[in-house]
Amino acid sequence: MKVAVVGATGMVGEVMRKVLAERNFPVTDLIPVASEKSVGKEVEFNGKQYKVVSLEDAVSMKPQIALFSAGGDTSKEWAPKFAAAGTTVIDNSSAWRMDPDKKLVVPEINAHELTKNDKIIANPNCSTIQMVLALNPLHKKYNIKRVVVSTYQSVTGTGLKAVQQLENEYKGIQGEMAYKYPIHRNAIPHIDVFEDNGYTKEEMKMTRETKKIMGDDSIKVTATTVRIPTVGGHSEAVNIEFSNDFDLTEVRRLLSETPGITVQDNTDTFTYPMPLYAEGKDDVFVGRIRRDESQPNTLNMWIVADNLRKGAATNAVQIAEYLVANNLV
Repeated sequence: MKVAVVGATGMVGEVMRKVLAERNFPVTDLIPVASEKSVGKEVEFNGKQYKVVSLEDAVSMKPQIALFSAGGDTSKEWAPKFAAAGTTVIDNSSAWRMDPDKKLVVPEINAHELTKNDKIIANPNCSTIQMVLALNPLHKKYNIKRVVVSTYQSVTGTGLKAVQQLENEYKGIQGEMAYKYPIHRNAIPHIDVFEDNGYTKEEMKMTRETKKIMGDDSIKVTATTVRIPTVGGHSEAVNIEFSNDFDLTEVRRLLSETPGITVQDNTDTFTYPMPLYAEGKDDVFVGRIRRDESQPNTLNMWIVADNLRKGAATNAVQIAEYLVANNLV
Protein backbone atom coordinates (compact mmCIF):
# COMPACT_ATOMS: atom_id res chain seq x y z
CA MET A 1 0.00 0.00 0.00
CA LYS A 2 1.80 3.08 -1.31
CA VAL A 3 0.39 6.28 0.21
CA ALA A 4 1.35 9.76 -0.96
CA VAL A 5 0.91 12.75 1.35
CA VAL A 6 0.84 15.85 -0.84
CA GLY A 7 1.73 18.88 1.25
CA ALA A 8 3.63 16.62 3.65
CA THR A 9 5.62 19.47 5.23
CA GLY A 10 2.60 21.69 6.00
CA MET A 11 0.60 21.74 9.24
CA VAL A 12 -2.12 19.38 8.03
CA GLY A 13 0.39 17.19 6.18
CA GLU A 14 2.36 16.69 9.38
CA VAL A 15 -0.80 15.70 11.24
CA MET A 16 -1.77 13.36 8.38
CA ARG A 17 1.52 11.49 8.82
CA LYS A 18 0.97 11.36 12.57
CA VAL A 19 -2.61 10.09 12.24
CA LEU A 20 -1.62 7.43 9.67
CA ALA A 21 0.94 6.11 12.16
CA GLU A 22 -1.33 6.33 15.22
CA ARG A 23 -4.17 4.49 13.50
CA ASN A 24 -1.85 1.82 12.08
CA PHE A 25 -2.95 2.50 8.52
CA PRO A 26 -1.39 -0.23 6.33
CA VAL A 27 1.30 1.93 4.70
CA THR A 28 4.10 -0.11 3.17
CA ASP A 29 5.67 2.86 1.39
CA LEU A 30 5.10 6.52 2.30
CA ILE A 31 5.61 9.06 -0.47
CA PRO A 32 5.95 12.56 1.04
CA VAL A 33 5.30 15.24 -1.58
CA ALA A 34 5.85 19.00 -1.32
CA SER A 35 6.80 22.04 -3.36
CA GLU A 36 10.06 22.14 -5.33
CA LYS A 37 11.85 24.03 -2.53
CA SER A 38 11.23 21.12 -0.14
CA VAL A 39 12.23 18.31 -2.53
CA GLY A 40 15.09 16.28 -1.06
CA LYS A 41 14.33 17.25 2.53
CA GLU A 42 13.48 14.41 4.90
CA VAL A 43 10.33 13.87 6.94
CA GLU A 44 9.71 11.29 9.65
CA PHE A 45 7.05 8.58 9.56
CA ASN A 46 6.77 5.65 11.96
CA GLY A 47 10.36 6.09 13.13
CA LYS A 48 11.82 6.16 9.59
CA GLN A 49 13.03 9.04 7.44
CA TYR A 50 11.57 9.56 3.96
CA LYS A 51 12.81 11.93 1.26
CA VAL A 52 10.34 14.50 -0.08
CA VAL A 53 9.67 14.08 -3.80
CA SER A 54 8.10 16.27 -6.46
CA LEU A 55 4.50 15.97 -7.63
CA GLU A 56 5.67 14.69 -11.01
CA ASP A 57 7.76 11.92 -9.44
CA ALA A 58 4.94 11.00 -7.05
CA VAL A 59 2.48 10.48 -9.93
CA SER A 60 4.95 8.16 -11.69
CA MET A 61 5.26 6.10 -8.46
CA LYS A 62 1.52 5.25 -8.73
CA PRO A 63 0.44 5.26 -5.10
CA GLN A 64 -2.89 3.58 -4.36
CA ILE A 65 -3.98 6.57 -2.23
CA ALA A 66 -2.89 10.22 -2.20
CA LEU A 67 -3.89 12.46 0.70
CA PHE A 68 -3.80 16.05 -0.56
CA SER A 69 -3.37 19.12 1.63
CA ALA A 70 -1.57 21.53 -0.62
CA GLY A 71 -4.18 24.15 -1.55
CA GLY A 72 -6.86 24.38 -4.20
CA ASP A 73 -4.68 25.34 -7.16
CA THR A 74 -2.37 22.36 -6.64
CA SER A 75 -5.37 20.05 -6.26
CA LYS A 76 -7.05 21.29 -9.42
CA GLU A 77 -3.89 20.76 -11.46
CA TRP A 78 -2.55 17.54 -9.95
CA ALA A 79 -5.46 15.52 -8.51
CA PRO A 80 -6.68 14.60 -12.04
CA LYS A 81 -3.13 13.50 -12.97
CA PHE A 82 -2.94 11.18 -9.97
CA ALA A 83 -6.46 9.90 -10.69
CA ALA A 84 -5.51 9.20 -14.32
CA ALA A 85 -2.59 7.09 -13.04
CA GLY A 86 -5.06 4.99 -10.99
CA THR A 87 -4.54 6.72 -7.62
CA THR A 88 -7.51 7.54 -5.39
CA VAL A 89 -7.13 11.13 -4.23
CA ILE A 90 -8.61 12.38 -0.94
CA ASP A 91 -8.40 16.15 -1.19
CA ASN A 92 -8.47 18.52 1.77
CA SER A 93 -8.85 21.75 -0.25
CA SER A 94 -12.09 23.38 -1.40
CA ALA A 95 -11.27 22.63 -5.07
CA TRP A 96 -13.65 19.69 -5.58
CA ARG A 97 -16.16 19.98 -2.71
CA MET A 98 -19.04 21.45 -4.64
CA ASP A 99 -18.30 19.62 -7.91
CA PRO A 100 -21.52 17.65 -8.59
CA ASP A 101 -19.45 14.69 -9.85
CA LYS A 102 -17.34 14.43 -6.67
CA LYS A 103 -18.38 13.00 -3.30
CA LEU A 104 -17.99 15.18 -0.20
CA VAL A 105 -17.48 12.76 2.65
CA VAL A 106 -17.69 12.59 6.43
CA PRO A 107 -17.28 8.81 6.89
CA GLU A 108 -19.75 8.47 9.79
CA ILE A 109 -22.44 10.10 7.63
CA ASN A 110 -22.03 9.19 3.97
CA ALA A 111 -19.00 6.94 3.30
CA HIS A 112 -21.46 4.28 2.08
CA GLU A 113 -21.90 6.37 -1.10
CA LEU A 114 -18.29 5.74 -2.19
CA THR A 115 -17.47 3.39 -5.07
CA LYS A 116 -14.34 2.24 -6.92
CA ASN A 117 -15.08 4.87 -9.56
CA ASP A 118 -14.57 7.74 -7.10
CA LYS A 119 -10.95 8.62 -7.86
CA ILE A 120 -11.14 12.17 -6.42
CA ILE A 121 -12.93 12.42 -3.06
CA ALA A 122 -13.39 15.75 -1.30
CA ASN A 123 -12.69 16.22 2.41
CA PRO A 124 -15.09 18.88 3.77
CA ASN A 125 -14.24 22.17 5.43
CA CYS A 126 -13.05 21.76 9.04
CA SER A 127 -15.84 23.80 10.64
CA THR A 128 -18.45 21.97 8.55
CA ILE A 129 -17.20 18.49 9.53
CA GLN A 130 -17.59 18.98 13.27
CA MET A 131 -21.01 20.61 12.90
CA VAL A 132 -22.59 18.02 10.58
CA LEU A 133 -21.35 15.13 12.71
CA ALA A 134 -23.50 16.50 15.53
CA LEU A 135 -26.39 17.59 13.29
CA ASN A 136 -26.84 14.31 11.44
CA PRO A 137 -28.36 12.10 14.17
CA LEU A 138 -30.65 14.94 15.23
CA HIS A 139 -31.79 15.57 11.65
CA LYS A 140 -32.72 11.90 11.25
CA LYS A 141 -34.85 12.04 14.38
CA TYR A 142 -36.39 15.54 14.40
CA ASN A 143 -35.85 16.95 10.86
CA ILE A 144 -33.77 20.13 10.81
CA LYS A 145 -35.36 23.22 9.23
CA ARG A 146 -32.72 25.85 9.93
CA VAL A 147 -29.26 26.21 11.46
CA VAL A 148 -27.69 29.45 12.72
CA VAL A 149 -23.99 29.00 13.49
CA SER A 150 -21.28 31.33 14.79
CA THR A 151 -17.74 29.98 14.81
CA TYR A 152 -14.70 30.78 16.94
CA GLN A 153 -11.85 29.40 14.87
CA SER A 154 -8.24 28.62 15.76
CA VAL A 155 -5.31 30.29 14.01
CA THR A 156 -4.09 26.80 13.06
CA GLY A 157 -6.83 26.85 10.39
CA THR A 158 -4.80 29.52 8.58
CA GLY A 159 -1.46 27.77 8.91
CA LEU A 160 2.03 28.13 10.37
CA LYS A 161 2.34 31.81 9.44
CA ALA A 162 -0.73 32.63 11.56
CA VAL A 163 0.50 30.59 14.52
CA GLN A 164 3.80 32.48 14.28
CA GLN A 165 1.96 35.82 14.12
CA LEU A 166 0.05 35.00 17.32
CA GLU A 167 3.22 33.87 19.11
CA ASN A 168 5.12 36.98 17.99
CA GLU A 169 2.34 39.31 19.14
CA TYR A 170 2.08 37.48 22.46
CA LYS A 171 5.81 38.11 23.01
CA GLY A 172 5.68 41.69 21.68
CA ILE A 173 7.81 40.85 18.61
CA GLN A 174 7.25 42.54 15.24
CA GLY A 175 6.96 39.91 12.52
CA GLU A 176 5.26 38.75 9.35
CA MET A 177 1.47 39.13 9.40
CA ALA A 178 -0.88 36.35 8.25
CA TYR A 179 -3.88 38.61 8.93
CA LYS A 180 -4.63 42.25 8.13
CA TYR A 181 -4.95 42.94 11.86
CA PRO A 182 -3.39 41.74 15.13
CA ILE A 183 -4.89 38.44 16.33
CA HIS A 184 -3.57 38.49 19.90
CA ARG A 185 -6.31 39.86 22.21
CA ASN A 186 -8.57 40.23 19.16
CA ALA A 187 -11.37 38.53 17.21
CA ILE A 188 -11.43 38.93 13.42
CA PRO A 189 -14.89 38.39 11.80
CA HIS A 190 -13.33 37.54 8.44
CA ILE A 191 -12.21 34.06 7.29
CA ASP A 192 -11.39 33.58 3.59
CA VAL A 193 -12.48 36.07 0.92
CA PHE A 194 -15.71 38.05 0.87
CA GLU A 195 -18.32 37.02 -1.71
CA ASP A 196 -20.78 39.35 -3.47
CA ASN A 197 -23.52 38.64 -0.93
CA GLY A 198 -21.43 40.05 1.95
CA TYR A 199 -20.65 36.62 3.41
CA THR A 200 -17.16 35.15 3.44
CA LYS A 201 -16.30 32.05 1.44
CA GLU A 202 -15.87 30.18 4.76
CA GLU A 203 -19.43 31.08 5.77
CA MET A 204 -20.83 29.97 2.43
CA LYS A 205 -18.81 26.73 2.60
CA MET A 206 -20.68 25.84 5.79
CA THR A 207 -24.01 26.59 4.11
CA ARG A 208 -23.36 24.71 0.86
CA GLU A 209 -21.36 21.77 2.23
CA THR A 210 -23.86 20.95 4.99
CA LYS A 211 -26.63 20.44 2.42
CA LYS A 212 -24.43 18.25 0.22
CA ILE A 213 -23.02 16.02 3.00
CA MET A 214 -26.41 15.50 4.62
CA GLY A 215 -28.10 15.06 1.23
CA ASP A 216 -30.86 17.57 1.96
CA ASP A 217 -31.13 20.90 0.16
CA SER A 218 -34.08 21.93 2.34
CA ILE A 219 -31.84 22.57 5.39
CA LYS A 220 -31.30 26.32 5.73
CA VAL A 221 -27.92 27.34 7.12
CA THR A 222 -26.59 30.80 7.92
CA ALA A 223 -23.11 31.32 9.35
CA THR A 224 -20.79 33.93 10.83
CA THR A 225 -17.17 32.76 11.05
CA VAL A 226 -14.65 34.43 13.35
CA ARG A 227 -10.92 33.93 13.86
CA ILE A 228 -9.82 34.03 17.52
CA PRO A 229 -6.39 33.70 19.22
CA THR A 230 -6.58 29.99 20.10
CA VAL A 231 -4.54 27.07 18.76
CA GLY A 232 -6.36 23.95 20.03
CA GLY A 233 -9.35 23.78 17.73
CA HIS A 234 -12.51 25.38 16.39
CA SER A 235 -15.57 26.14 18.52
CA GLU A 236 -19.13 26.72 17.30
CA ALA A 237 -22.31 28.07 18.84
CA VAL A 238 -25.10 26.32 16.92
CA ASN A 239 -28.82 27.10 17.03
CA ILE A 240 -30.99 24.43 15.38
CA GLU A 241 -34.69 24.72 14.54
CA PHE A 242 -36.47 21.39 14.00
CA SER A 243 -39.79 20.48 12.39
CA ASN A 244 -40.58 18.33 15.44
CA ASP A 245 -40.23 18.82 19.16
CA PHE A 246 -37.48 17.03 21.08
CA ASP A 247 -36.61 15.77 24.51
CA LEU A 248 -33.26 17.01 25.90
CA THR A 249 -32.45 13.66 27.51
CA GLU A 250 -33.01 11.93 24.19
CA VAL A 251 -30.90 14.55 22.36
CA ARG A 252 -28.00 13.83 24.73
CA ARG A 253 -28.48 10.09 24.26
CA LEU A 254 -28.56 10.33 20.45
CA LEU A 255 -25.38 12.39 20.44
CA SER A 256 -23.54 10.20 22.96
CA GLU A 257 -24.37 7.09 20.89
CA THR A 258 -22.99 8.66 17.69
CA PRO A 259 -19.50 7.35 16.79
CA GLY A 260 -16.94 10.15 16.97
CA ILE A 261 -18.89 12.34 19.39
CA THR A 262 -18.19 12.87 23.09
CA VAL A 263 -20.88 14.69 25.07
CA GLN A 264 -19.48 17.01 27.74
CA ASP A 265 -22.57 18.62 29.23
CA ASN A 266 -22.85 19.07 32.98
CA THR A 267 -23.29 22.61 34.25
CA ASP A 268 -23.15 21.42 37.88
CA THR A 269 -19.52 20.38 37.41
CA PHE A 270 -18.72 23.11 34.83
CA THR A 271 -18.20 20.42 32.20
CA TYR A 272 -18.33 21.71 28.64
CA PRO A 273 -16.12 21.48 25.52
CA MET A 274 -13.12 23.81 25.15
CA PRO A 275 -10.47 23.95 22.40
CA LEU A 276 -7.65 23.76 24.94
CA TYR A 277 -8.78 20.24 25.84
CA ALA A 278 -9.85 19.14 22.34
CA GLU A 279 -6.36 19.63 20.92
CA GLY A 280 -4.76 16.38 19.77
CA LYS A 281 -8.01 14.43 20.02
CA ASP A 282 -10.09 12.95 17.19
CA ASP A 283 -13.58 13.26 18.70
CA VAL A 284 -16.06 16.08 18.25
CA PHE A 285 -17.10 17.41 21.65
CA VAL A 286 -20.66 18.65 22.25
CA GLY A 287 -22.02 20.51 25.28
CA ARG A 288 -24.13 23.42 26.55
CA ILE A 289 -27.13 21.49 25.17
CA ARG A 290 -30.25 23.48 25.99
CA ARG A 291 -33.61 24.50 24.65
CA ASP A 292 -33.93 27.86 22.88
CA GLU A 293 -36.68 29.42 24.95
CA SER A 294 -37.37 32.18 22.42
CA GLN A 295 -39.16 29.89 19.94
CA PRO A 296 -40.51 26.32 19.72
CA ASN A 297 -38.62 23.19 18.57
CA THR A 298 -35.24 24.92 18.75
CA LEU A 299 -32.00 23.77 20.36
CA ASN A 300 -28.69 25.42 21.28
CA MET A 301 -25.40 23.49 21.34
CA TRP A 302 -21.68 24.23 21.66
CA ILE A 303 -19.44 22.10 19.41
CA VAL A 304 -15.62 21.90 19.61
CA ALA A 305 -13.06 19.84 17.67
CA ASP A 306 -9.38 19.87 16.77
CA ASN A 307 -9.54 21.36 13.27
CA LEU A 308 -6.25 19.77 12.17
CA ARG A 309 -7.44 16.29 13.18
CA LYS A 310 -11.15 15.47 12.73
CA GLY A 311 -11.47 18.77 10.85
CA ALA A 312 -8.85 17.70 8.30
CA ALA A 313 -6.27 14.88 8.69
CA THR A 314 -8.26 12.33 10.68
CA ASN A 315 -11.34 12.65 8.47
CA ALA A 316 -9.16 12.10 5.38
CA VAL A 317 -7.49 9.04 6.90
CA GLN A 318 -10.90 7.66 7.97
CA ILE A 319 -12.03 7.95 4.33
CA ALA A 320 -8.90 6.02 3.30
CA GLU A 321 -9.63 3.38 5.96
CA TYR A 322 -13.15 2.93 4.59
CA LEU A 323 -11.80 2.55 1.03
CA VAL A 324 -9.31 -0.13 2.12
CA ALA A 325 -11.79 -2.00 4.33
CA ASN A 326 -14.30 -2.18 1.47
CA ASN A 327 -11.80 -3.00 -1.31
CA LEU A 328 -12.45 0.27 -3.12
CA VAL A 329 -8.76 0.96 -3.94
